[in-house]
Amino acid sequence: MRVALHTRLKPGKETEYERVHAEIPAALDIALRAAGVSSWRIWRDDRDLFHVVDVEDYAAMRHALRDHPANQSWQARMAELLEVEDDYSGADTGLSLVWDLPCE
Repeated sequence: MRVALHTRLKPGKETEYERVHAEIPAALDIALRAAGVSSWRIWRDDRDLFHVVDVEDYAAMRHALRDHPANQSWQARMAELLEVEDDYSGADTGLSLVWDLPCE
């Protein structure tokens, strides 16, 4: 499944966010892949971040990562940079798809 997400940086954290994402910790990469993530891309427009996640089951992935040490450490770091911290406790389902150009 493909899920789109939107997050927003705290003012002035744009460069630091990109620097932190230049190299994802190996333990987080392993945890994401073990939780069914095959791709996670992020685009930035000023402070707005748009994520596209290809994952087997988004809800199961979030459940698997909620208490994973590599993800907890990463989320603590992201909490320093994002306006709204993600503690993986909600029933997030991502953005609603409005339109999709069909494949020919």
